[in-house]
Amino acid sequence: LMIRDFENNDKLFFFYFLALYFWGDIAKDFFWKSKHTGQFLDYNFDVTRGEIFIKCMEGASTNICYNLLDRNVHDKKLGDKVAFYWLGNEPGDDLTVTYRELLLRVCQFANVLKSQGVKKGDRVSIYMPMVIELVVAMLACVRIGAVHSIVFAGFSAESLCERILDSQCSLLITADGFYRGDKLINLKLLADEAMRKCRDKGFPVEKCIMLKHLSKEVPWNTKVDLCWHTLVCGASDECEPEWCESEDPLFILYTSGSTGKPKGVLHTVSGYMVYTATTFKMVFDHQPDDIYWCTADIGWITGHSYITYGPLANGATSVLFEGLPTYPDVSRMWEIVDKYCVTKFYTAPTAIRLLMKYGSEPVQKYKRKSLKILGTVGEPINPEAWQWYYTVVGEKRCPIVDTFWQTETGGHVLTPLPAATPMKPGSATFPFFGVVPAILNESGEELEGPSEGYLVFKQPWPGVMRTVYGNHQRFETTYFKKFPGYYVTGDGCRRDKDGYYWITGRIDDMLNVSGHLLSTAEVESALLEHEGVTEAAVVARPHPVKGESLYCFVTLTEGVPYNHTLETELKQQVREKIGAIATPDYIQNAPGLPKTRSGKIMRRVLRKIACDERDLGDLSTLADPSVIDHLFQNRCCTTI
Repeated sequence: LMIRDFENNDKLFFFYFLALYFWGDIAKDFFWKSKHTGQFLDYNFDVTRGEIFIKCMEGASTNICYNLLDRNVHDKKLGDKVAFYWLGNEPGDDLTVTYRELLLRVCQFANVLKSQGVKKGDRVSIYMPMVIELVVAMLACVRIGAVHSIVFAGFSAESLCERILDSQCSLLITADGFYRGDKLINLKLLADEAMRKCRDKGFPVEKCIMLKHLSKEVPWNTKVDLCWHTLVCGASDECEPEWCESEDPLFILYTSGSTGKPKGVLHTVSGYMVYTATTFKMVFDHQPDDIYWCTADIGWITGHSYITYGPLANGATSVLFEGLPTYPDVSRMWEIVDKYCVTKFYTAPTAIRLLMKYGSEPVQKYKRKSLKILGTVGEPINPEAWQWYYTVVGEKRCPIVDTFWQTETGGHVLTPLPAATPMKPGSATFPFFGVVPAILNESGEELEGPSEGYLVFKQPWPGVMRTVYGNHQRFETTYFKKFPGYYVTGDGCRRDKDGYYWITGRIDDMLNVSGHLLSTAEVESALLEHEGVTEAAVVARPHPVKGESLYCFVTLTEGVPYNHTLETELKQQVREKIGAIATPDYIQNAPGLPKTRSGKIMRRVLRKIACDERDLGDLSTLADPSVIDHLFQNRCCTTI
């Protein structure tokens, strides 16, 4: 370790070495084919001193699938323990998979991938619903050292194509389709469209393996398409793991970027494995007899870290749910809790606010006596939703762990520990061990005591991302350039007099819709592709259920009328380019936008207009004040 990094900061020096000791001790709980030879964690967070890097346990080699499955089956004798209780969209459609069964299925599919020419370091795109085979596919990839890139099954063909192209995936794994509630999603048709777009852009996907989930007839291209079931049927259920170096790539997961182009967040093997396993164990106080349920989708980082990797590393039993919390009725989640005696329950504030609308009666139809810990993830939870969750769902006896983290952090970074941290509704409370946060002002100065500003971190932890895939310069610019020496989260934060941290929302041009981070630039780009739109600006507006909604201002080409047909076309355009999650809630015709004299759109003013707030602050730099009155007069009707 370079001592000069800390010579003026004895406190950071002490905590850094304490963290190294802690993580080094934790690492002993895992299997290593070879031990690390250098220091446990090495890094540079300061762009002025050279290239940004984070390295963990250099010299060590392991296989994360081996640690998740083989060790649990053979060393810990957990072969007959249930790994997943899977529940389909329709009640009664369920499946139980043990650790032994999961290991055999993973080995079989790993051999399938090898038979198709997939090897260590190759990227594999996965576009699947919440089925057991999704877990099988991702673990089969990491067993042979391939890098999975999972794309949320709610994303459009355009989004899938963009991610395949960026990561240069040689193979796509998908399913024929699935139901979300009573809505059919024809996944294979979307996958086919994405592959067509890839071919048109000069990158043909060589193979597509399709799971027959609904057994529906779908178009079939014999040159590209392969049947999951046929391939698995003839595959061996024995497959030796590929031993990987600590800093070998594990997976790529795309998250929205403020430039409009999604960022391929790259996580590596050892640090991510150790960090997700440890945070899961401690934050949820995992016990061997727990039944754990995270309601997230594996297409997001929460599903990667706290449905697949963290729980399986601890030999946990989890619920894997394909459906919706309101289908076929609004009691579905509590019925499942009682059916499987769920002890630890982890969901998003969006789901809590949605269920709040229906009152306490649908919850109280079921006993929920098994629940011990409740968790929230994805966005800050408002105090009203926290209180309902604590009082109605948990009956004031279950501590709530309100976790703050990001795709980039790999796992929890600010979180209470159950029954150990006094709770404050809406606060992410304290940093996890080895995580050192700070709050900076606009000048980059650290603020002490009660304060509000930019949330940053002063040193790495094992699970933090290593780069943006294929674009390290963007990694440095996005997370380290603004404040050299710090990892910049992009979130605002307030620290109270007791040292609790409160996330106040995104500082950059991002929106958090139903716990999913969306780029305003990405939505604007989709709107601008319509021939009738010459300019677009997108801002967030508070929403009682989704947290934030999309309020869009569009300036039309001269002569193009604004009407319901155009509005429908624009919404459909965004759905096709990004996905249903990004569908605008409001679109306002804006013949003029508030701009500075230099031509920059004043988004803070648009946010005020979207919320019908007349206190606009300083408008001295506004080029044309007359546009403000026009925009207020023509606001969309926002009744929620």
